[in-house]
Amino acid sequence: MDFILDHYENPRNSGSLSDEDKNKHRCDIKQNGGNPGCGDIVTICLQFEDNVITDFKFEGEGCIVSQAGTSIISEVVIGKSKDEILAMGPEIITDIIGEELALSRPKCSTLGISTVKLAIRELEKEETKKQAVS
Repeated sequence: MDFILDHYENPRNSGSLSDEDKNKHRCDIKQNGGNPGCGDIVTICLQFEDNVITDFKFEGEGCIVSQAGTSIISEVVIGKSKDEILAMGPEIITDIIGEELALSRPKCSTLGISTVKLAIRELEKEETKKQAVS
């Protein structure tokens, strides 16, 4: 549990996603995710180079599990390709935080990876549209 609390209190890759910050952290895709019923919300900003995540920033609010889980996932996915991330299942977070916690709070624990996958799918849709136009 100390590991989870550390990620909650000292989240990795968290940071402002304001317009001024875009100069420092280019967003190839910005994606909102959340479980509005319980108040867990994250906004992530992903930067890619050759289909590999090179930068990840997020802001959010909510329970310890959702925010720590997003922090943990940010470390896991940097350096991974889109295909590697889309192939990840919920066990990616379960293996890290433990089955008991992940299964007792499935939406909270998988919020980070779910939002990253959603962002990748949205980016791929945008890229497909651009290719169709040109």
